[in-house]
Amino acid sequence: MDERDERDERLEAEGEVAVARLAIGSGDLGHAAKHLGNALTTDPRCPDAYEALSELAAAAGGHAAALELFPEDEPCIGSIACVAQLHAAAGQWEPALSALTSVIGADPERPWAEVAWLADPALPGRLSPDAVTRAVAGLSRNLPDPLPPQLRDGVQPFYALVRACVAARPEHTLLHAMASALARRFGDTADAVTWAERAQQLEPGHTQAVILGSALNAAGRPDDALAVWEAEIARDPSDLHLYVDVAELYGKTGRPAEGLAWLDRALAAEPDHPKAAPAAFALRHAVDGGTKHLLALSDHLRAHPDHNYAAHLLNGLCDNEPWLGHVHHALEASVNVLHQMLANPETARDHEIELLGSALEAPSTRLALRMGFPRSKLDYQALPSPDPRVPQYRVDTALWEFEGLDARPAIAPPSPEAAELVRQVAALSWSAPGAAYDHAVRLAGLSAEDLLAVCVHPPLPREDEQGAYLLGRQPEMWVRAVQTFACLGLAHHRADEPWLDSRRRTLLTHLLFGPEDWTNEAAGFALLATAWSDPTTRDDIGALLVDRMMAVGKAWQDRDATILASLCHLVLACPWLQPTFLDLADKMLSAATEFHAQPAPDAADRQAEITAALKSRTTPHPRKPRSLLTRLFGRSR
Repeated sequence: MDERDERDERLEAEGEVAVARLAIGSGDLGHAAKHLGNALTTDPRCPDAYEALSELAAAAGGHAAALELFPEDEPCIGSIACVAQLHAAAGQWEPALSALTSVIGADPERPWAEVAWLADPALPGRLSPDAVTRAVAGLSRNLPDPLPPQLRDGVQPFYALVRACVAARPEHTLLHAMASALARRFGDTADAVTWAERAQQLEPGHTQAVILGSALNAAGRPDDALAVWEAEIARDPSDLHLYVDVAELYGKTGRPAEGLAWLDRALAAEPDHPKAAPAAFALRHAVDGGTKHLLALSDHLRAHPDHNYAAHLLNGLCDNEPWLGHVHHALEASVNVLHQMLANPETARDHEIELLGSALEAPSTRLALRMGFPRSKLDYQALPSPDPRVPQYRVDTALWEFEGLDARPAIAPPSPEAAELVRQVAALSWSAPGAAYDHAVRLAGLSAEDLLAVCVHPPLPREDEQGAYLLGRQPEMWVRAVQTFACLGLAHHRADEPWLDSRRRTLLTHLLFGPEDWTNEAAGFALLATAWSDPTTRDDIGALLVDRMMAVGKAWQDRDATILASLCHLVLACPWLQPTFLDLADKMLSAATEFHAQPAPDAADRQAEITAALKSRTTPHPRKPRSLLTRLFGRSR
């Protein structure tokens, strides 16, 4: 938070205090209490709020009596902070600590713990170790492990109290155990191990063993942690969650097959265990690779939507994977040039930009270029062969019309309402294909015509931090996100129709097999997300995606086809396909990836040639595109 925000918060809080003092003066103590709660919600450090709280207590007949002014039903977080302060002022230390830790746990980033009574050196002697243990346990459940740096300052005063209490109570088993869990979150692994070992020495038990293993693992001693946990399972085999911890630690240390044996034992005892079953899919994925077990995990989550751990694992495994967790990036040369121009601080968005490419690219690249530079022009020198403008099959849904090498939207813009809804729904990433499909259900009410129109008339990004970044640095990713969610909206069009004869299938297949363009990829992902969500569609959708990949792969033998890598990723996300197709997709993906990673061997010559052509405003002599190469250079004027 910057100084201006802090000043604004302080002024707002002081305004609430002023109103509270007026209410105290008029005898309306309940009204005053609400405003003091608002003041601390706005600024937990506000000194005037604490002074006014003492004035309120005096008017109410004492601190204990003032507690009645803060009812438990529907309290704001600042009101609970007032309750903690009043308990402390009344010498009721344990209720004060309980209330304060509930506030810290609800909003750990803010300085709730910066109160004088919590730092009193005499406080550890006033608190029972059981009360401190309960407070630590309750707070730790609400804190991430490890604790991010931005949260540590807010929790640090409470952690200092816990350290003092541990030192003052060396014989209290559970206090040492809970303190170890908190120390681990702060990254104090040495103390975490020491306190956990002390707890286990004082009174061996299940909780102590679990916490000791966690501390050892955090300290970089996974094998010691496994020894502790496995010994505890041998002593008490009832905690199936500990089997999962053991299995996953084997997986994290590169031994997933050993971990699976522990999950098999847990699943034999409870086949639908909410953590063991999802963890087994994740470890099998670590052993086998591919997407088979990711799809199985997605199916498990669909059958058990209450298994939050399955969602957590699926999200982590799909993250950073093209199409499984985010929009595939664009590979056109003009996009690379666009990035260079946007990164140049001397190139303003309203500059006129002329680019001349060596060979025709996907029409949607023009959308990205004009979103970044509305006064831009993009021309091409040559038409590659086979002609990327020709649909693979006859289609009735045409998004583009071509005049030579120039492409224009073939349909009118969507309604403003439809464009705005897609603008609000579109996203660059998702937790899994099925989640993207579910998220797009908000678009089900839009007409097919509007959804198709959005694909070639994308709205500007949302007016937020991410939107500003996309518009200023990567407009093509926003265009691709809009197209992706427009196609996902089509996947929900007339969802009651049987799949094979449905309007939604017809529309998506027409986009998939149309002229080579980003909309092929977007439609392909919408089909994939449908297949992940509806198993009855998988055979048909897998065949469609393979058909399109094979056709583009054949064209790639003679020229670059920038959508090939993306289509290969989509096919590889169909693990129900025959291994022959999956192996082919994998090989083509490797070849395409290697090709696009290579620098242009004739970059300097091509730039000089195209620059000269632009200066003379003549059309260069067409030359045959280099096999599998597409290069584009440009300048601003």
